[in-house]
Amino acid sequence: MAMSDEHKAALALGFYISFSGIVTFKNAGPLREVAAQVPINRLLIETDSPYLAPVPYRGKTNQPAYVRHVAEQLAELREIPFAELAEQTTQNFFSLFKDADRKFALNRIDC
Repeated sequence: MAMSDEHKAALALGFYISFSGIVTFKNAGPLREVAAQVPINRLLIETDSPYLAPVPYRGKTNQPAYVRHVAEQLAELREIPFAELAEQTTQNFFSLFKDADRKFALNRIDC
């Protein structure tokens, strides 16, 4: 599945595109195809807490710690190391939210 005109327009306007636990669901093939096409420098990940927990926690209450599973899925789709995806999406966050305090960013990727 190719990115929709809406996705392309959003990227052209400078928007970021974010993916949540839904990208890990078995029936989310088309969403994963789109996620693999979003430029990595415009990609964000999120939790949707307390809803839509990623596999393997699907059906349970979601929590921020589960965002790692979303990142792992996206790294696998892109065939890049998890650490590379985590570093880039962290940089993307701080590029978008310029006033965010970097002291709260994780220095390690073992959450």
